[in-house]
Amino acid sequence: MKLLYSYLRGYWGLVVLALLLAAINQVFSLLDPLILRHVIDEYALRSADYTKGQFFRGVSWLLLGAVGVAFVSRVAKNFQDYFINVITQRLGAQIYSDGIRHSLDLPYQVFEDQRSGETLGKLQKVRTDVERLIQQAINVLFQSIVGIAFVMVYAFSVNWMIAPVYFLTVPILAVLSSVLSKRIKEVQKVIVKETTALAGSTTESLRNIELVKSLGLADQEVGRLNATTSRILALELKKVRYLRSLSFIQGTAVNALRTGILFFMLYLIYAQEITVGQFFSLWIYSFFIFGPLQEIGNVINVYREAEVSLENFDKILKTPREPRPPSPVVLTDLASLAFENVGFTHLTATQPALVDVGFEARRGETIAFVGPSGAGKTTLVKLLVGLYPPQLGRVLYNGHPSTTVDLASLREKIGFVTQDTQLFSGTIRENLLFVRPGATDAECMEVLRKAACDSLLARADKGLDTVIGEGGVKVSGGEKQRLSIARALLRRPHLLVFDEATSSLDSLTEEEITRTIRDVGDDRQVLTILIAHRLSTIMHADRIYVLERGRIVEEGPHQQLLDEKGLYYALWRQQIGERRATTPAAAPAPAPKLVPA
Repeated sequence: MKLLYSYLRGYWGLVVLALLLAAINQVFSLLDPLILRHVIDEYALRSADYTKGQFFRGVSWLLLGAVGVAFVSRVAKNFQDYFINVITQRLGAQIYSDGIRHSLDLPYQVFEDQRSGETLGKLQKVRTDVERLIQQAINVLFQSIVGIAFVMVYAFSVNWMIAPVYFLTVPILAVLSSVLSKRIKEVQKVIVKETTALAGSTTESLRNIELVKSLGLADQEVGRLNATTSRILALELKKVRYLRSLSFIQGTAVNALRTGILFFMLYLIYAQEITVGQFFSLWIYSFFIFGPLQEIGNVINVYREAEVSLENFDKILKTPREPRPPSPVVLTDLASLAFENVGFTHLTATQPALVDVGFEARRGETIAFVGPSGAGKTTLVKLLVGLYPPQLGRVLYNGHPSTTVDLASLREKIGFVTQDTQLFSGTIRENLLFVRPGATDAECMEVLRKAACDSLLARADKGLDTVIGEGGVKVSGGEKQRLSIARALLRRPHLLVFDEATSSLDSLTEEEITRTIRDVGDDRQVLTILIAHRLSTIMHADRIYVLERGRIVEEGPHQQLLDEKGLYYALWRQQIGERRATTPAAAPAPAPKLVPA
């Protein structure tokens, strides 16, 4: 709960105001039984002592006072609810915002090791639980404390023996509530864990809906998700049993205590220690005290839920951010990139993904990395864009090690086209402007033309304002890839990375995109890095590096590698056949039909 207090300190003024209004609301609402006492003792039981005019005048003033205090109580209550909502909404938004900001600063590997949707579920849960806790703490707990203090003072002024009787009821109920609430906390921890896991599983199922439906696995997925839901339901019912037990014990204890207090006060009337009016006022006050105390079970439940959610939120905030150098080098221009004996092993892997990898490239060059699946190509890409830190060796940008470079400024110079296209819901323009908000429509149309998006534009009846995906024009896998390439080109990058960028394209479109990639490289304004299985797309590269089991085993231009008749030659023969293996590189034939490796 220290974390919650640290957030509340920023709203201490509003919190104090809300507490003050809650106190006014409670005190003025408690004045009504006090007025009733005077009506009974001074007028109802002594009506013979007054004339008709005196009686009605005195009673009228007291009743007007009752109306007045009720009005003040209602006004305070309205303002109290308003400021509580201001606190909870602002605090909840700040917690959610801080969680999102910190999560986006976490190392990339953190997101690889957990399901997508779990972090979001935790942030949404802590926001909801904290808002409920603050409302319950002020509206129930604090007002109960104010009410108990008021009644204690009043009871002591009536008869000193009544106050201790009232006061003893509080610790009795507190002990009963504390015992059962500990069990509720343990159950709640498991519920939160299972719920976040369910959110992650559901997100995965919906994201992969094409695979699920095409393979007829919908029923299987429903069964898998329902199994988790059933476990959560069982835990929720177990928690409900604890809460109902707590409520039953509290209710029984409250009734017993109230009956005991009633008997004691009736004895005091018999002994002429208190008046009838005092008796009725104290009896009404018992409802003010014991009513909220019966809600303590719900408050404890909310507290335990918030406690567990805040613990999960604290774990997120304590996860180390992506390391940043104390005095980072800000790159205004990316002129060169180099790997020096770089090695990397994934957290759950037994074999290294990269071993002693070294190369150097300068802006204006086009280099390519090829190799069989699992050779380490994707890991290398993630290292060079800073998603992974090298475990061995160094990655250099303009001669500066990656550990000293401001990665944010570096990534602003990168255009990245991945194999798995990442588009956002919205228009074509919104997807392009995501990487460069200030781009003009003419620039957007230029990069769309370069990325061979003519067929998509021909079907886009609203031009750049056409919505893509659900509710708009449907796009194929190849068109998604072309939009991704256009988006990368729009950024005007210094380093342009194509990670299997043509894997989803047909042969004709692949040839057009390859020509675009070649044109970009020919401008000598960009360092182009190609990762490819289709060797026909990287023939024009200045240098080709062949990876095998994480090591660079061959390097050189296309024709030189063919002449060496090594692994690259074997891959080339496998893809385009023996005849093409001897074809001069200067006159490449059309892109071949792939033969699966």
